[in-house]
Amino acid sequence: MIEVLVVDDDTRVARVNAAYVEKVPGFHVAGEAHNAAEALRQLEALPHVDLVLMDHYLPDETGLAVVQEMRRRGHQTDVIMVTAARDVTTVQAAMRHGALQYLVKPFAFAGLRARLEAYAELRRTLDGGGEAEQAEVDRIFGALSSSAEPDLPKGHSPTTAELVRRSLMNAEGPLSAQEIADRTGVSRQTAQRYLKLLERTGRARLTLKYGDAGRPEHRYVWATRA
Repeated sequence: MIEVLVVDDDTRVARVNAAYVEKVPGFHVAGEAHNAAEALRQLEALPHVDLVLMDHYLPDETGLAVVQEMRRRGHQTDVIMVTAARDVTTVQAAMRHGALQYLVKPFAFAGLRARLEAYAELRRTLDGGGEAEQAEVDRIFGALSSSAEPDLPKGHSPTTAELVRRSLMNAEGPLSAQEIADRTGVSRQTAQRYLKLLERTGRARLTLKYGDAGRPEHRYVWATRA
């Protein structure tokens, strides 16, 4: 079983998230914490915790501060941020501190389940040990990113979402909807729709390119490049 510590300042939300975790086969809630100090105490008392679902807005410290302190104390426990914080600075900081995933509140059960299942797949891959060829390395690094858009709005295709997301991630700079359309083979209108979705969810940032006349061109850049 994968042992999980649920950290959230709202006891009701913590109970809901814990119930979600228990519904996913292979996962068990080892404990709950409602502030930073309690989270660190739980980690000391429960040495076999594999994964922390970490809220960012805690009453005594931020979730990222807890992650930093965890690492300072030698805890290599994996972390998935589960928080309402959606500013790019916080998202980037979470990545730099080693958070494996970032789930923005509010979310449905399917959103958390997709990330937990991807995490379980990642652990199965890593537990195999040995050396890895490039294809295996790609699979390890892609295990969690494959769940990037689990809760698409009605009428959106996961395949198209993944095409647009990867095109933007691999770009060296901002791209327009037409440039994304040319790279993915979808229409400009479709590319624009998915780019707006990425912007709303904080994964992409909108920039404006002004020409000599007329309306500025909307261009998008992956959030970690912003």
